[in-house]
Amino acid sequence: MGAMLAAVITVRGRVQGVGFRWWATGEARYLGLSGYAENQADGSVEIRVQGEAEAVGRMIRLTLENPTTTGRPGWIDDHDVRWVDVVPGARAFGYR
Repeated sequence: MGAMLAAVITVRGRVQGVGFRWWATGEARYLGLSGYAENQADGSVEIRVQGEAEAVGRMIRLTLENPTTTGRPGWIDDHDVRWVDVVPGARAFGYR
């Protein structure tokens, strides 16, 4: 197993009510990541991903790429990515 990383990606734009969390969940599960995608009160979506460094990097790229190559719904006007501590034992990805 390679290096484990964890990141929180916050995206703003047309990201609620368009299937964005569903898309993020599918991509993260495909990449073997744990975490969640959650709507925020300010209209943004927060995606917390954790796993192999390469998979985390790929998820960040897929989330932010424009144009999308994966059918990502909605659009992103702004984003933040911050690195966070790895949570030992996290195994699943879901949306809240």
